[in-house]
Amino acid sequence: MSNKTKKILGIVLKVAILLLVAWVLYRKLNNHQNLLEFERLMQGLGTDTVAITLSVVIVLMFANWFLEAIKWRYLCRYIERISLWKAIQSVFCGLTWAVFTPNRIGEFGGRVLFLQPRKRIFGVVAMGVGALAQLVLTSVAGSLSIAWFVNRFFDVGTLGGGAVWLLSVVYAGFFLALYFNVKWIDSWMRRIGFMRKFHRFFEILTRYSRRELLLIFLNSLARFVIFTSQYCILMLVLIPDIDFMPMLLLIFILFFVQAALPTLDLFDFGVRSVTASYLYGHITDQDIAVMAIASCIWFINLILPAILGSVFVLKINFFGDSVD
Repeated sequence: MSNKTKKILGIVLKVAILLLVAWVLYRKLNNHQNLLEFERLMQGLGTDTVAITLSVVIVLMFANWFLEAIKWRYLCRYIERISLWKAIQSVFCGLTWAVFTPNRIGEFGGRVLFLQPRKRIFGVVAMGVGALAQLVLTSVAGSLSIAWFVNRFFDVGTLGGGAVWLLSVVYAGFFLALYFNVKWIDSWMRRIGFMRKFHRFFEILTRYSRRELLLIFLNSLARFVIFTSQYCILMLVLIPDIDFMPMLLLIFILFFVQAALPTLDLFDFGVRSVTASYLYGHITDQDIAVMAIASCIWFINLILPAILGSVFVLKINFFGDSVD
């Protein structure tokens, strides 16, 4: 293609993406009952309480994605040196792409398009390391919390309960071992026939030392604490009589279920709301408040950043060697 054709096609793609995002967001946010219910619940708390609570949750959202940008920049150090600002732009752009793709797979594409074309596949693999770190935390906290949940609310007996705990510990241990030995994935790719021709893209996994993996893990842990805190803050404000420790463990299970079920960010509020309602039905009768909180977190953490990230879609250079 000529440069003029590439430029026109690039503009068409950007406009199409922005129109698609605008359309799907409008369809789902218009008359969203859980968000309206959340607004109603917050109105009964007083203006100052509402302002402070939402401000803290939104600030935590920005802190969360800022940490993700730092992690993304660090992961790219063996691929391409990028500035922190460029990392921030790519992270928010990826969130825009994520809203209309299954399991947020578009986030990979939206983010790596800020790298040079020949580096983008390596970027997908590097981004996978960061995603794995987050998944490890979700899997460890979630599996152990599920073991507690089963033993607490179901009559499985001593033997059954012990088996659930053992299974959870083994499951958590596997993910921890895999993450800190992520180079195993490279060796597995070499042994799978049809994947051998792609193994050069996975060689980057061998370059991350355990110290570097630990730093990435700690960054992910900080993010995990942040979005756990968002749930805790809203629940303690709207359901002040809820028991803290069961509430916290159920949040971990909610994260685990969200990570395990394939869905779209756009429809994720349904998964979050129904799951949260079922889980918290064991410790509180405020299921409407729980569903409203889950929807609010969904909007603040995913939809609001996706709207902000739409600005950076315009900066993508689909065919060039750099991003304008």
